[in-house]
Amino acid sequence: MKSSHFDKKGSAKMVDISKKKITTRIAIAEGFIHMQKSTLEMIQKGLHKKGDVLSIARIAGIMGSKKTSELIPLCHPLNIEAINIDFEINNKTNKINVLVNCKTTNKTGIEIEALTAVSICTLTIYDMCKSVDRSMFIRDIRLVHKSGGNSGTYNKK
Repeated sequence: MKSSHFDKKGSAKMVDISKKKITTRIAIAEGFIHMQKSTLEMIQKGLHKKGDVLSIARIAGIMGSKKTSELIPLCHPLNIEAINIDFEINNKTNKINVLVNCKTTNKTGIEIEALTAVSICTLTIYDMCKSVDRSMFIRDIRLVHKSGGNSGTYNKK
């Protein structure tokens, strides 16, 4: 399969989207951060000395999504029209699931912005809590849903 990010000489290039139609595009991404039980309890009870971990992670995720084209070299700058970030706490497995839903009306998809937001959220949680739990780990950052554009709808199996 030919990659659209390389020209005939093999040089990297930004994909030309000028002829594509504007459509509503939605992407949902998720990822998990696992931690010690005591760390999760500290976050839930709001006892961290640095403040409300999840609120700060949410703001960081929103900011990160808006900076995606500055971080990923061939990513087009997009107008993010809506972003929703939810945190689902699982006390049985001591993990937080980060779920991000992004929306735009544009010529190209918003998947990378959603994935970036998940990454930044989990990294922010790690950064804020590393002083009490260096054993935390992040995993399974992935696209859950994508709709809009020529390639149609994708749903994680």
